Amino acid sequence: MNIPHNGARHRIMRALWPDYRMVWRWHFLAGLLCLPFVAFLSLTGGIYLFKPQVDDLIDWRYEHLATGGNNAPPSQVVAAALSAVPGSHLLAYELPRTAHSATRVIVSHGADAVRVYVDPHSLKILKHVSEEHRFERIIFNLHGQLLLGNVGSVIVEMVASWTIVLIVTGLYLWWPRGRKGQTGGVVYPRLNARGRTRLRDLHAVTGAWLSLFVILFLASGLPWSFVWGHALQSVEKTIGRITTIQDWEIGHVRVRDTIAGTPATPPVPDTMTGMKGMSSMPGMDMPPVATAPVPPLDEAALDRVALTGATLGLRYPVLLTPPPQAGQPWQVRSDTQDRPWRMTVRVTPDGQVVGRDTFADKPIVDRVIGYGVAAHEGQLFGIANQIINLVVALGLLAMSIAAFVMWSRRRPPGHIGIPPSVRDGHMGGATITCIVVMGIVLPELGAALMVIVLLCALTNPGRNSADKS
Repeated sequence: MNIPHNGARHRIMRALWPDYRMVWRWHFLAGLLCLPFVAFLSLTGGIYLFKPQVDDLIDWRYEHLATGGNNAPPSQVVAAALSAVPGSHLLAYELPRTAHSATRVIVSHGADAVRVYVDPHSLKILKHVSEEHRFERIIFNLHGQLLLGNVGSVIVEMVASWTIVLIVTGLYLWWPRGRKGQTGGVVYPRLNARGRTRLRDLHAVTGAWLSLFVILFLASGLPWSFVWGHALQSVEKTIGRITTIQDWEIGHVRVRDTIAGTPATPPVPDTMTGMKGMSSMPGMDMPPVATAPVPPLDEAALDRVALTGATLGLRYPVLLTPPPQAGQPWQVRSDTQDRPWRMTVRVTPDGQVVGRDTFADKPIVDRVIGYGVAAHEGQLFGIANQIINLVVALGLLAMSIAAFVMWSRRRPPGHIGIPPSVRDGHMGGATITCIVVMGIVLPELGAALMVIVLLCALTNPGRNSADKS
């Protein structure tokens, strides 16, 4: 076997890989775009990780009512909730967690969904709040949409795409060339060093260790984004199948409109297409509000379905949702964030179970996304999942701060300090392949790269000829 000499090896490496300075320039530009958002998303994501604990803290007094005697039947609780919000109709009845819990009733009021807390013993209205104004929903919209709706979702998706560029270029810069056997600054940061070396190690070594987790985070969050999520939905349609009950939110969807229809085999009727998104909202997967006239509430059916639902042993929270037409089965649905434990049971108005839809019944794509969403939210394997995600979020925050401090110290006064461009623009075959693949997988990144190439061609039309001469 012939081993290439140093000159031949250098030519092979140059043919495959880009110039170090060019990678550094792209890493700097991607960081300039992404790091403020990365820091913000790390903060909001770290808060949302502990949604169950925060919800329990906010609602503590509603879980410890001093109730006594027999509770009122669900039909009377719902009637009290509907009276508290005039002109509303039932969206979902949540089974109380314990005998001392307030009953939550979600009602539709115009374009909004309102959560009403009712004392099941006295039927006293304890609280009512718009679903869009609940703390966890505000944090969710901050994290995924910057409170800007679909525009914010597109921005976050663009940031996620460029963050992948940031990770790939960062790993290339971190790679220990010519430092054989050296572990300081490669495996662990040299905290005893001073100045730029310590900051560089905190940024680079932390980034190297977190890179796999961050890529998994970004990949699991893409199905929620506006462009990528709809692209995935189109692919499902193209191969002949569409998710009947979508378990994640694509772009901005109002809470009321995200209450999804019965998870049956037939497609959701056209009158309900505006509502099928609610199954995607974390912590609020319910059936849709039809644009057709709402049938009168069958109070006797609600009481019977509630009795059946309480015996099924589904993971909390459990939602009972009425059918779009009288006489059809009700849904009894576990809405737990740990999606592999979700189940929807169809119960007839007389309380008989007629069907079940479990996580295992979903197609492979839906299950993969379900696992990813649950892990992204820190709910797939309990508190350990939350702690791991929190460590990653804090690591990203530390990296962002270290990068900002390095930049602020190095940049010339009054200038951004962008590294100079490489004269020959050499990229290498492996780099071009990587760019093409990433541009296809991440449509927004691909569009941005095409715009950059076009701008470079327009602003430097004579560069190549000048270089040759």
